[in-house]
Parts: sequence; C-alpha cells; structure tokens
Amino acid sequence: MDIQANHALIRFGLGRKGTEPLPSDPQSWLAAQLDGPDHALDTPGASAQDGLAALQEMRQDKTLRGRESPAAVIFKAERDALFSRLLTSDAPFRERLVLFWYNHFTVSLKRGECTAVVNAFIREAIRPHVTGRFSDMAMAVMRHPAMLLYLDNAQSIGPNSPVGLRLHKGLNENLARECLELHTVTPSAGYTQSDVTNFAKLLTGWSLELKTPPRGFRFRPMAHEPDGQVVLGQHFPPGEPGGASAIGWLAQHPATYRNLAVKLVRHFVADDPPTAAVQRIAAVLTRTHGDLKAASLELTRLPEAWQPLSKIRSPVDYVLAVLRAADLPPDKQPPDVFGLIANLGQPLFAAPLPNGWPDTASEWAGSEALLRRVDWVHGFVGRLGGADAMQIADATLGPLLSDSTKREIGRAGSRQDALTLLFASPEFLRR
Repeated sequence: MDIQANHALIRFGLGRKGTEPLPSDPQSWLAAQLDGPDHALDTPGASAQDGLAALQEMRQDKTLRGRESPAAVIFKAERDALFSRLLTSDAPFRERLVLFWYNHFTVSLKRGECTAVVNAFIREAIRPHVTGRFSDMAMAVMRHPAMLLYLDNAQSIGPNSPVGLRLHKGLNENLARECLELHTVTPSAGYTQSDVTNFAKLLTGWSLELKTPPRGFRFRPMAHEPDGQVVLGQHFPPGEPGGASAIGWLAQHPATYRNLAVKLVRHFVADDPPTAAVQRIAAVLTRTHGDLKAASLELTRLPEAWQPLSKIRSPVDYVLAVLRAADLPPDKQPPDVFGLIANLGQPLFAAPLPNGWPDTASEWAGSEALLRRVDWVHGFVGRLGGADAMQIADATLGPLLSDSTKREIGRAGSRQDALTLLFASPEFLRR
C-alpha cells in the first residue's frame, strides 16, 4: 500500500472515509480538488442578507431570543450542513483550506450577533476565494457583515465627519488593528499606533444596512473621516476607494506573504515551520501576486510535507477523523456532536480571540485534553458493533500504523478496547 496515499488523506485531507478508494496518484488527486469552482456553493444556503434580516427582527422583538430565535434556526441549519459536508466530502483538501482560511480570518460566536451570519461569512467571503487571490479574499472579508459586526467597524465614525461632529463619537480601531496584526503584515512590518489609527480612519463609514433590503455592506459617507491618510508610509485618499486601496496594498505586501507562508507551512507541515519551506511558499505568493491555488499546490510539492506525520489533530480534526473512519449512517452518528467538540476544547465557530484557534501541539496535547478524547472514543466505539479494529486501522492508517500499536490492538481484551486503542494511538492522533 502506498504510504503517500494515506499521508495525503490525513495531512492534506480530513482522514479517510471508511474504505473509500485510495488515490493512485496522491499529488494529482490533491491538485484536482482545486480545479474549477467549489461545488459546495451549488447547494443553496442562508445568505448574509437572510441573517441580517433575522438579526433585525430580533432587535425589534426582544422576545425572539434563545435557541429557537430566527438567527439560531439559520445557524443550526447551516452548521449541520457544513459538518455533514466535512464528513462526506470527496474534496477534503479544499475543505481543509476553507477551515484554514476561516480560522485565519476568525469571526467568532463570542460576539452573539455573528450567530446569524457566520456560516454566510464562510460561504460568501472564504469559499469563493480559496483558489483565487488573497487580496480578493481580504476585500471580501473586510466588507462582509460578519467581520464588520465581530470587530465593531459598523459603529466606527470619523471624529471629523458630519456624524462624528454632531454626535461627538469617534473611531473604533478593532478591525484596522486586527487586519494589520493578524490578517496581513503583522508587527514585523514595523507599523505604529498612528498607522492603526490612520487605517481605522480610512475604514470609517464601512458599515451595514440592516433595516431595508438589500441588507449588507453599506458605505456611509457622512460617517467617514474626510481626509486622506498615511499607512506604513503609503498615502491613501479619502472615501470608500481609499479604504479599498489600503486593503489591497496591505494584502500584497511582502510581510503579508511571509505571514501567510509561515501559517500555511505551520498548518500543513510542522509546528516549527522549516525556513526553506516558508521561503518557497512566500516566493510563490510573491511571484503570483497572492495566488492561493498556486501556494496550495506548492505545499503539496514540499519534500517536508511528506515527512512523518507530526502535527497533533485539533479536537475538530480528531472528531472528524474518527467519524469519517467509522463511516456510520446518519442515524448512528453520536448525538450532540457539537457539544462533544466543545467539551474537547474547541467549540465550533467560537474561538476566544480574533487570532483564532492555535495550530501547535502544545495547545492540544495536554494530558487532560487527551484523556477527554480517550473517554469519548471509548464510549463512541460501542456504536460500531462488531467492527474489526485491525480492518479499520488498515483502512485509515495503512502503512502509517506502527508495529507497537498493532501489537497493542492484538492484545486488547475486547473489540471496544481494541478500537479505543486504535483511535487513541499516537498515529491516529497525528496528521
């Protein structure tokens, strides 16, 4: 059995689904997943306009709160559809990239209003651009209602704008700061507090329309700071085009490409990103002006990406891998899988801070966290009936399974213990 096939399914995908056919040419299989549009977009789903309408309805009627609120109904339907897609997708590399870029541009349910639009954010701002240019994704993200709500830019007002002078209100710098610090250049570019403030001024007036259709992004010139601004030594004019120009310029900055390269290599290769690999991905981004498809394909060509698996699966990764390996029918899936993921430490769409979920083993490999996984999987494997642990091990890990784990599985006193040993093994915990 070709070790690269299992490697591709685990490192670049979400784990093998049952006994689905192994790719005969792993790199071609990965590349083919990035051709053409994202077929997930063919399935209808709630839009940001739908979410904003629900949010406005809740603002007008305070009794529409809780688990059955209009926003909660939209969220649960879209969340369930997304998770079902992750469990069954035959394009898991593309899905992993969607999750990666969503985490890079985190929007969190910690801001309750985002419940109505977080799935639309993935559908509208992330998915269409996973194989496009980073500058286009960044622009879509910065204009999306979910991000404008999450980082409070909808209420940011230019101090010298007509609205600011009348209401004596001013800037909210959250979106500008996180765009500089996390999404684009990072502090390595040497920006100062004045750059943050000036960028925030450029983004004043980037707001929302909730009350009347079409709901969504709305530039409000009366709330916009009237003068041009300098960010990192570059002058940008006032008005909506000034903010857009600043985002485009930052998205193509050399420091941004290095930031993206480090994060991509850390996610797909190693917690401590090899310098040569980072340089190679940064060079592709620079040469192609931020072509994310080209960068993603280059990841699959890195020699370091085909070294032994060393990344620890996050809770979401781990649960997806177990469920895909089990390949159970819908009626046999565990109840409240989202509560389970939260209990394992990674509630879906609810990163505590704008920097998203961590991507290193130190955050997920603590003894208590691993014990929670063992406790869950020991109970879960009871759903697998008479399943044979070695058959599942051969299907999901193949030649990646170590001799020592094989021996331990063979010595297990019961099928349940054997399956637990498989899913709690060092090999299965890694990707």
